[in-house]
Amino acid sequence: MVEVTAHHPSEVAREALRRLAIRRMPPTPDNYRTLFNEIAGLSAEEIFPERVMRAIAAALPRRNPEQARLARTFEAAVEEKTWPAMRRALLEIAEQRVGVQLTWAALIRDLLQQWERHHTGFTIARKRQQVDYVLEASGHDPEQLFTRLTAVLRAWGDGNAAVQSSSVTAAVVEEPNDTEPDRPAAGRVATCAKQPDDEELRLALADLLEHCASLMLDAPRLAFEARGLATALREARSAAERDTACGRLRVLVGKLRWAAADAVDTRRGLLGLLQLMLSSLGGLVDDDQWVQGQIAVVQDIVTHPLTQNALEDAERRLGDLIARQNELRDSLDAQQEQLKAMLAGFVDHVAHISDSTSGYHDTIERAAVRIGAAKNIGELSGLIAEVVHETRNMQQSAARSRDDMVHLRSKVEESEREIDRLQAELAETSKLVRHDQLTGALNRKGMQEALEKEVSRMRRREGSLCVSLLDVDNFKALNDSLGHQAGDNALVHLADVIRETLRPQDSLARYGGEEFLVILPDTRLEDGVAAITRLQRTLTRKFFLHETENKLITFSAGVAEVCFDEAPEATIARADRAMYQAKRAGKNRVIAAP
Repeated sequence: MVEVTAHHPSEVAREALRRLAIRRMPPTPDNYRTLFNEIAGLSAEEIFPERVMRAIAAALPRRNPEQARLARTFEAAVEEKTWPAMRRALLEIAEQRVGVQLTWAALIRDLLQQWERHHTGFTIARKRQQVDYVLEASGHDPEQLFTRLTAVLRAWGDGNAAVQSSSVTAAVVEEPNDTEPDRPAAGRVATCAKQPDDEELRLALADLLEHCASLMLDAPRLAFEARGLATALREARSAAERDTACGRLRVLVGKLRWAAADAVDTRRGLLGLLQLMLSSLGGLVDDDQWVQGQIAVVQDIVTHPLTQNALEDAERRLGDLIARQNELRDSLDAQQEQLKAMLAGFVDHVAHISDSTSGYHDTIERAAVRIGAAKNIGELSGLIAEVVHETRNMQQSAARSRDDMVHLRSKVEESEREIDRLQAELAETSKLVRHDQLTGALNRKGMQEALEKEVSRMRRREGSLCVSLLDVDNFKALNDSLGHQAGDNALVHLADVIRETLRPQDSLARYGGEEFLVILPDTRLEDGVAAITRLQRTLTRKFFLHETENKLITFSAGVAEVCFDEAPEATIARADRAMYQAKRAGKNRVIAAP
């Protein structure tokens, strides 16, 4: 910077005040500055407002690596205290702002596509939770929101929830650092250490690690590391301590990814082993139809993605089934024991008849010997009376045996009928595993069988077939406000209304939770939409009565027609996408799937 003047600044200041008075100029800061520079021999361009520029540099945002780099460039220009350096810094900032164009249209289009697409381990509810978390954590920073949403979509696209769950959460505390050459790639975790909300994010990450540690039951060492890292994050105050914690966090994330991959492989192996055992068990007990139902329940669970609701529902259904079957088995065992007792009595009675017959035979033989040795007819008078008496006893014994045999035969036939009835009821009870115990609708197993049958029938006759997926609107709010029992009663009410409204040949299945699938044979797409719309209107007229209060229940539905060469699962997926379109369009709507 050019030296101000050869005179003392105080002398220049006094001279400036004197000239203000002589020239009768208003004593404003601008006039004083002009006269001061004139006396000191300085041009206006050479004056650099260092204090103001430092204040501007301190106020520059540093929410991401690029902003931090530009802020450092501006600070360096302020340190030089020259206008050319400041000009270069401002031009670079302006060019950077113009060059950064956030492609929101492409991002939103990708978000909508990924939202409707099926990803292994990512349900709609889980996706909604992640997006809500990112929206809340990003505040009012559009660039930060853009970066974090991009990271979430990338995690969905990887398709492995077990491995990616930690990386999705890390996207909220992690910023990309591709444009910052002076930092290594390994140090790109938690670069927002200078943000105003860094303290809140650091404590939230510590809480997350604490909760994750409680889930690591099979990995105690990782749980110990997670708790230790959580403590370190809470106690970190300086930048060095935070950098150390970030390094430990990167190492822990790597270990968690490997552990999650191992857990997925272990789970897959256990499910495969269980399926193998179930198949073998089903072959061993092929004649016991009542056992087949229990095997079908477990097979239905292991062939679909495991969820807490599915396990609880299967446990409840299997428990009810086993309890009922135990009652029937006890009755069946009692009838079989009674039949065994009657057979034992029959054997004893036959033995008694045999003894009686043998005694009568001996009496006749003795009579024959006495008759052969008799000298006159008088000797035979007593013998004849004895033979007549034994014959009469034998006749009475035979009559009693006949009556006993007829009664025993009747009891045996009655027991056989009861055993047949119990066995039939036991087999029928086993078939109930194909129905939902709460609503009476088909469950996943029954739905699959019914759908396969209708698809085969449609292809044989070259007819038409529609499926509709229904989802109760605001069901979670209903459960939260009225209780789970009221929610169950509402589902029963909906199932009853559907059965009353649909045709006899239509089928109803509970697809899961508050979702129902309706199978409409011999129905074109437009007719299927009309049928479900008619059902929707009927439901609005038939209120759900909770205690003494009428509650309106509505649903959103998607309808899809089965193509001739299309797999049923693909048709259901199209109906599912249409149903979510109906949800987004305002609920209580029916939309046809393309």
